[in-house]
Amino acid sequence: MPNRNAKGLKTLWAPWRLEYILSEKPKECIFCISESTDEDRDKLVLYRGKEAFVIMNKYPYNNGHLMVVPYVHASALDELPASTHDEMMQLTSFCTVCLKKAFRPEGFNIGINLGSAAGAGIKEHLHIHIVPRWAGDTNFMTVLGEVRVIPEHILDTYDKLHPLFNKKS
Repeated sequence: MPNRNAKGLKTLWAPWRLEYILSEKPKECIFCISESTDEDRDKLVLYRGKEAFVIMNKYPYNNGHLMVVPYVHASALDELPASTHDEMMQLTSFCTVCLKKAFRPEGFNIGINLGSAAGAGIKEHLHIHIVPRWAGDTNFMTVLGEVRVIPEHILDTYDKLHPLFNKKS
């Protein structure tokens, strides 16, 4: 029986996010990355475009949870130039192509949380979430154990995805 609140809405439990919620937050914006690529693997940066980049979510909802982030520090879509909008959407599409090759997901959740009220964990620097989904990926471990099972170490996932994002043409 699904857990419903007073208005009859289903509750989505995400206790694995508590590590992020309770962790000490860095003073600097985690999405304002340096031009140097030396720490890309450590920072989980998969791909650098002209106006935006692709990074893995350090606290993923599912294996392969990616984010597309503009280089410009902006909290609203209307603060971005049209060329940045275009590149972000192209990169979002490219993410789905790479994730399909690597993990064969059956679907995707793609979204932007603008502002705290919308669920933005980092409201100061907008980003697009790409979460691969599979039938049954919310199973008894999540429902009963309040534990999310991520089947692969995050750096192994990085090593699998990085070549797909950076193929030489």
